[in-house]
Parts: sequence; C-alpha cells; structure tokens
Amino acid sequence: MRVLKETSRTFYIPISLLKPTLKNTVASAYLCMRAIDEIEDHQVLPAHTKTTLLTAISELLTKPFDSNAYQRLIDPFKNELPEVTNRLDEWIAICPVEVVNKVKSSTATMASGMAKWVKKNWQIKSKDDLDDYTYYVAGLVGVMLSDIWKWYDDIETDRELAIAFGRGLQSVNILRNQDEDSERGVTFMPNGWGREDMFSYANENLDLAKSYLKTLSNRNISTFCKIPYKLAEKTLSVMEAGREKMNRDEVNAVITTVTEN
Repeated sequence: MRVLKETSRTFYIPISLLKPTLKNTVASAYLCMRAIDEIEDHQVLPAHTKTTLLTAISELLTKPFDSNAYQRLIDPFKNELPEVTNRLDEWIAICPVEVVNKVKSSTATMASGMAKWVKKNWQIKSKDDLDDYTYYVAGLVGVMLSDIWKWYDDIETDRELAIAFGRGLQSVNILRNQDEDSERGVTFMPNGWGREDMFSYANENLDLAKSYLKTLSNRNISTFCKIPYKLAEKTLSVMEAGREKMNRDEVNAVITTVTEN
C-alpha cells in the first residue's frame, strides 16, 4: 500500500476502501501494470531499451514467472527504474493463485502493446490508432478488473464496456497532460484533431463507462469503480470550463459523495 500510494493518487483511495481480499488482489494487479507503465513513460531510458524490456517482460509473463530471470533482465537498469518496477515479481507473488494468470495475461498483452507504441514513437495518426493505444495502456486495466470481479463475486461484465471504462479515464489524462506531453515532443491527438475532438472522445467513453458501472452489483466493487469515474467526469467538466484541474476540496467532495451514497 505504501508503494501504491507513492505511484497512484487516483487509485490509492478506492483500493484502500476495498475489503481485504479484494484490496490485496487489486493492489497487486494494479502494481503489476504500473510497473510496466513506468518503463513506457521513463524519461531517461532510450526507446530501444524500453522496447527490449517490455517485450522480454511480456514473454516472461506468458509462462510461470521466473523471478530470477526478471531480476537479471532489469539488473542493468535498477538504479534508473522506480521501486514499483524493480519489485514486479513481488506483486505477482502476492496475487491470489486463482486469478494471477488472468492478471499476468492482461499485463503481458499491455507490455507487448506498449513496446509496439514506443517503437512507433507514439505517432497516433487516426482514431483507430488512438483506440489501439488507449486499449493497451488503459482498456486492459478494465479487462483485468472485470476478470477479478468475475473471480471474486461471479460478476459478469461486458468486455467492450470494461475497455471503455479504461479508455475514458485515459482520455481525460491525455487532455490534462497535453502541454506536458507536447514539451517532450509527443501528442496523442490524431491528425486533424483539436481539444474539442478529444473532449468528445472522452465523453463518449465515459458514457459507456457509466453503463459498465450499472452492471456492478457488488457495492464494494461499485464504489471502487465510481471514484475514478466520477473524478474523471469532474476533471473533464473543470477543463471544459477552462481550468487545468480540480482543487483538493473538489476532489474530496467527489470522494465523499461517492462513499456516502
């Protein structure tokens, strides 16, 4: 939970509200994905190193995970990589055995997809490209979570709605980080798109995410998903009004509203 808090302000609070078994499972699963995300987003590692690491990690995740092989792989880069990445083998080890293969499968697919987009230098030219990118970096989070809900409480969800849940959150992040991304020479906007087009994309996916939330019959799970959804929804409205982000009081108000209803 300490590492989770240091790596994700968005997901730390909802994960901390989950019941013990779910908390352990979702935390370990989220940290697996965050571990590889830190490689894709790394500000110092060259692209060829990122693609090599991500591809090799994807391959390791498709079979019984070899902790020693993983540590040998990352050893030359340990000082550059954050703690969450250096300890990927530990996050896998604490994930319940009944669902760990689902977590590994989604993380492996994510790693291979990230490697592809690093190699492309994130050159997103069309909506199809944007859909592909957001599927790998965020839609798969929705898929993985839905696998956990099925294992934990036999909750059936629509895969496409689960993907839209992740995409909606990611598209809000793209809008929020547009200037920062531009400074490092990256844009996630398809050719010919302006901010209004990305706002529409975000709203479309958040509308689908709302349908996803309605399928979550377990209150604890529903609350978990509603917090990042409502934060994304509010952030979008704040940015549409011309502000950069929510203030702390607004964040706390959203969380209080979700948890008390």
